[in-house]
Amino acid sequence: MSVSTSENTTTAAEAELPVHEVLLSDVAAQKVRSLLEQEGRTDLRLRVAVQPGGCSGLIYQLYFDERVLDGDAVRDFDGVEVIVDKMSVPYLSGASIDFEDTISKQGFTIDNPNAGGSCACGDSFH
Repeated sequence: MSVSTSENTTTAAEAELPVHEVLLSDVAAQKVRSLLEQEGRTDLRLRVAVQPGGCSGLIYQLYFDERVLDGDAVRDFDGVEVIVDKMSVPYLSGASIDFEDTISKQGFTIDNPNAGGSCACGDSFH
């Protein structure tokens, strides 16, 4: 009895992940790197997602995540990985993430050409 093995088997970690169309500015990438260094974590990625909610129907979520889930799309920006789940990819295609550090505002901003409208809170769109 012979056992055949396939030379072409790959694990999930080795599989090629889809790429998304979200852009991360150099300033935002530098801020993400700085935050990860402060935390002492090199295993985290920046996850961007849209979720139901807000006064216009959808709200952005930006957070660090150590997981890569089935269907996630990933893109590397000089060592900073940005991950988008498969449901959020169409809503975020062409969006750009920046980091603003002014007297009036400090934080990440998302410029999304897909946002048909927004509300006064600035965090949601439809």
